[in-house]
Amino acid sequence: MLDGVFGTGKTPAERIKEYNRQIKKSVREIDRERTALERQEKKLLADIKKAAKDGQMDSAKIMAKDLVRTRGYIKKMFKMKAHMEAVSLRLQTMSSSAQMAQCMKGVTKVMGKMNAKMSSANIQKIMMEFEKQNEMMGMKEEMMGDAMDDAFADEEDSEEEDSILGSVLAEIGVELDNKMMGASTAPMQACPPAPHPFWSTPSPVLRPTTAPDAAVLPSPATFH
Repeated sequence: MLDGVFGTGKTPAERIKEYNRQIKKSVREIDRERTALERQEKKLLADIKKAAKDGQMDSAKIMAKDLVRTRGYIKKMFKMKAHMEAVSLRLQTMSSSAQMAQCMKGVTKVMGKMNAKMSSANIQKIMMEFEKQNEMMGMKEEMMGDAMDDAFADEEDSEEEDSILGSVLAEIGVELDNKMMGASTAPMQACPPAPHPFWSTPSPVLRPTTAPDAAVLPSPATFH
């Protein structure tokens, strides 16, 4: 209330940031206390084991009660930390939602002003006028192009262009004819056949060195 009187009031976003800083600070303190309780838990457990070995059962029972209470405090610390982190997350979500709502509000105002300045009838009229002017521009460009062609046209130039084009085409045709003639009259070189492995070496011809002896026929007397 005094902040508003002296003109030092804070916006909701600034207050949310401040609350988040306080919550983070509290969470760090809870973590420090929990770490100290965990160290105490380990120490109590070691003392209980030592007392049990020494036979001091009464001291071991008392320390066991302290150990149970310490573990209970550790669980409470975990729960407190979880609750505080949930609160911080809720605040952050609220801040993001508020910023989005503010942005949507500004966008809605701008869209309303733009829609108020623009009407369907005016837009349709503008588009019809644009189409009309565009068509007229195309017609004028075409007329201008035809007039320029007529103004700079020359019959001698056209005849010279036709002669140059004809000579180029004739030259290209002659070259093509010569290439085709050369391809048709080129001698065909036949590739020699590959030698067959069976006929790679000539087989020797067997010839008799001496004339064969005449066959001796038995006389008829031998049969008698």
